[in-house]
Amino acid sequence: MNDNVYRLLNDQINMEFYSAYLYLDFANYFAFEGLDGFANWYRVQAQEEHDHAMLFVQYLENNGKKIELKSIGKPDWAPTDRMEPLKKALEHEMQVTASIDRIYTAAVEAKDYRTMQVLDWFVREQGEEEKNANDMITKMKLYGADSKALYLLNNELKERTYSTPSLQLL
Repeated sequence: MNDNVYRLLNDQINMEFYSAYLYLDFANYFAFEGLDGFANWYRVQAQEEHDHAMLFVQYLENNGKKIELKSIGKPDWAPTDRMEPLKKALEHEMQVTASIDRIYTAAVEAKDYRTMQVLDWFVREQGEEEKNANDMITKMKLYGADSKALYLLNNELKERTYSTPSLQLL
């Protein structure tokens, strides 16, 4: 595996763990605000991000590479209102997408076809992540000011569940 691709993949592990940490912080915020459905949404999101990190760990291990875990920084956001974590989530997902794109570009340059194949799944996943973040913002804009509608949206978000992705990595 190309050294640059390896370094970028290892850095991505840290980014994915940070994502889980950030979303757990959002879940804590919404739980404190009494919006248990929103809290559930972000707890599920935190688990998903954790599993993304573990997929990268598995891929590097399967390729005989040592994992270098780094410090996970404190989530960088300040709650001002209910919309703030939703906007921060979209911003963060766009940063993750850019990071995946950088790894993909490095893999293309190195002609690392196995890594490109693995990254194809993450490219699709990031499209879904950005859409979900945008949808949350749209729903909050539509329903957030109406307490009855917010109650219904919150109940809808309680229903989100998660199942571990079944991705076979080389």
